[in-house]
Amino acid sequence: MDSLLADANQALETVTAPDFPAQWTAIARVLDVATERLSRAWGAVSHLNGVADTPELRAAYNEALPRVTEFWTRLGSDERLYARYKSIDPADLNAEQRRAHANALRNFVLGGAELQGEARDRFARIQERQADLSQKFSENALDATDAWAWYAGASELDGVPPDVQQAARAAAQAEGKDGYKLTLKMPCYLPVMQFAHSSALRERLYRAYVTRASDQADTGAQVFDNTPLIGEILALRQEEARLLGYRNFGQVSVVPKMAESPQQVATFLRDLAARARPHAEKDVADMRAFAAEQLGLTDPQAWDWPYIGEKLKEARYAFSEQEVKQYFTAPKVLDGLFKIVETLFEVSIRPDTAPVWNPSVAFYRIERQRTGGTGERATELVGQFYLDPAARTGKRGGAWMDDVRARWLRPDDGRLQTPVAHLVCNFAEGVDGKPALLTHDDVITLFHEFGHGLHHMLTQVNERDVSGISGVEWDAVELPSQFMENFCWEWPVLRHMTAHVDTGEPLPRALFDRMLAAKNFQAGLQTLRQIEFALFDMLLHTDHDPAQDFMPLLRRVRAEVAVLQPPEWSRTAHTFSHIFAGGYAAGYYSYKWAEVLSADAYAAFEETAGKDGSPSVETGRKYRQSILEAGGSRPAIESFRAFRGREPTLDALLRHQGMA
Repeated sequence: MDSLLADANQALETVTAPDFPAQWTAIARVLDVATERLSRAWGAVSHLNGVADTPELRAAYNEALPRVTEFWTRLGSDERLYARYKSIDPADLNAEQRRAHANALRNFVLGGAELQGEARDRFARIQERQADLSQKFSENALDATDAWAWYAGASELDGVPPDVQQAARAAAQAEGKDGYKLTLKMPCYLPVMQFAHSSALRERLYRAYVTRASDQADTGAQVFDNTPLIGEILALRQEEARLLGYRNFGQVSVVPKMAESPQQVATFLRDLAARARPHAEKDVADMRAFAAEQLGLTDPQAWDWPYIGEKLKEARYAFSEQEVKQYFTAPKVLDGLFKIVETLFEVSIRPDTAPVWNPSVAFYRIERQRTGGTGERATELVGQFYLDPAARTGKRGGAWMDDVRARWLRPDDGRLQTPVAHLVCNFAEGVDGKPALLTHDDVITLFHEFGHGLHHMLTQVNERDVSGISGVEWDAVELPSQFMENFCWEWPVLRHMTAHVDTGEPLPRALFDRMLAAKNFQAGLQTLRQIEFALFDMLLHTDHDPAQDFMPLLRRVRAEVAVLQPPEWSRTAHTFSHIFAGGYAAGYYSYKWAEVLSADAYAAFEETAGKDGSPSVETGRKYRQSILEAGGSRPAIESFRAFRGREPTLDALLRHQGMA
């Protein structure tokens, strides 16, 4: 990093020298080439820090982080470079370069380039401190999750699925301990909450899970408390906003987004909440009645709801997640995912080779057939990706797509650089030599992240700063990911990706029909949960005094939005990594905002599907060309209009979720 930082600093000095030409390509040839090498190297280190954390790597990462942050902050606010960019004549640029140039000027302003003196120095210190705090927040969330375990006896696990029990038994044996090791990792935590008959066991795991990294955790675990970090992060964001001339950080956040103001976002969320609330209230009433009549639970607690919900779903639709899971073996699901992508987007996906950080990681290439000027067909590399599916110690939870490198017509040597992506999930591993089994939710998660990957890899834009997901408004970046989720509910797609783990039989159509009937089970509750997170996030960054405790705000939001109230000691905000360590600050609403776009985009496929329900290749081509290939080279709303021929509406989302 020292060597790469020195090169990047030298490049910055070169392009800001008085005699250096104010030309886009000339600057890119020197500065962008150097900073791309720097960001690619640091991206690899950051990636490993997230998927293969060790004390040594963490120490090295944290040691280098301040220097790296200082450079990017200084680069983004360098008034000499800003002046050089302002001197570039947009008339000399192509359409992609003009878009990147306009974004760059906006980012200089948001990066503090117009600040002077002490304000400028303070802005830089704020960026460095925020980077440290976000990293520490993420470490605390990971460490608090990894540190907790409960060694259960066999009798406590009544109802827990056999494969989860086997994995828990193996984990305990690996440590030379008796019983079954239960953890707060999702492949263990969620099935225990859904299926364990023991309310006491569910309460034990629930309490540990919702108090992670907080002052409410077990006494020894309070070393990971994120409370002070959250307060300082919010105060620094507020100070940053004031330095830039805004009232609050919410206003700063929406500048590069589709949404016009925090007020517009709050209105959107509250409107959606009002539409979802009657459905959510019915969801809860149904569960209360079922719990009292069928389960003998007359006063359900927070840790009972996942169990009640699962039992009600089994009773109402005559299937369980565990029954479905037996048909979704990881290799078969991947085959099905690749098949739909290859068919719709006219590409092929092949295994490839590259060094990996864990034996469970695979590497692939995406290719396309091109017809040359003389009519001969040639295979063209479109992009490549790493797939890291398994949950393990030292790997942070959740799922994400990250870029390794972007598509770029390199200004130094004229080569076309193809994009490479990381696709990361946290699924349970296979046990007893059998392949990993995915829940249907896991399948949806895989399709979601692959949608991000396609946005990054299928781009045909040659300007790095607006190719793939770069330059796409943050509240539109979830469109391609959420769009892909829809295919997990299409029989012509799904039937190709199932094979029972023991018999090899495909998913029976009757079982799929029951799954489909249950698709919008508790959609009202789930919608309100996402709105609760999103509204809390936006109000936290607009209407909250960082010097005050944020828990009263969270309680107010819950009182306004939620129909189920968690216990007083619940501290879910303390592991809300999206907004405190993941770039979604005052932007978590993007998921719901983009869901409107993605549902409306998918409606085009419903309108053009074949008689057997198979998706139209022509519609796939239009979607690929209008949205995926265009990347960030134009405003997201223009790409949407190019595909749909009109503005987006809320109708398709409400219809898809059974709330029309």
